[in-house]
Amino acid sequence: MRDWRLIELAKKMRREQTEPELRLWFQLRAERFHGIKFRRQKVIGRYIADVSARDPMVVVEVDGDTHGFQEDYDRARTVFFEEQGYRVIRFANLDVMTNMEGVLEQLALFVGRAPLPTLSPEGERAI
Repeated sequence: MRDWRLIELAKKMRREQTEPELRLWFQLRAERFHGIKFRRQKVIGRYIADVSARDPMVVVEVDGDTHGFQEDYDRARTVFFEEQGYRVIRFANLDVMTNMEGVLEQLALFVGRAPLPTLSPEGERAI
């Protein structure tokens, strides 16, 4: 049975997302990113994942400055998520705010859905 306090906390976190979380969410929501259905502030066991998907099983964490002081906690979360079958990738707030294209490229590689290379307009036989 779920802990209703955790569910209520997740709802509050959805309403009060940080700017980097919101920016990333707008890129991932509504299956915009490679057709993957992401959920935000998803309760997984005793933790709340910033963003997660079931197919593929991935958790995306957006870490702010305070995460430098809670490395043990973050490591425990990662271990727990991995025990549940998820792969975890973390991005710093600064990267999300200043290099969204790079973040999305890394995420695409991580989930195994890297973009195809851009072909030459002249075709493969161009000299």
